Amino acid sequence: MFASPAFASAGAAPDGATSFLVQMGPLILIFVIFYFLLIRPQQRRMKQHRNMIGAVKKNDVAVTGGGLIGKVVKVDDNEVELEIAQGVRIKAIKSLLSDVRPHGTKPAND
Repeated sequence: MFASPAFASAGAAPDGATSFLVQMGPLILIFVIFYFLLIRPQQRRMKQHRNMIGAVKKNDVAVTGGGLIGKVVKVDDNEVELEIAQGVRIKAIKSLLSDVRPHGTKPAND
């Protein structure tokens, strides 16, 4: 009544597949951005930490997750024995070490 038949048929609706892709495009774009900005760098950091933990050896200086700094005295499969003071030794789980410094580096205060 208000629209002529020519105007009614001019705006043909797109098919279902095209409209689905148009609606999913922003969601896919957001996932790609999250992957490159969050997921991939975190995986790289985890790989570096695993390699660092695997390379722990005697006389390295290790920092635990709790902040204790000590010299590595003994290395087992899952544990590390640290000397945090002369004659004071503790055992720490290898995977909970936050940093390992090679033997050649000196502490800042010495």
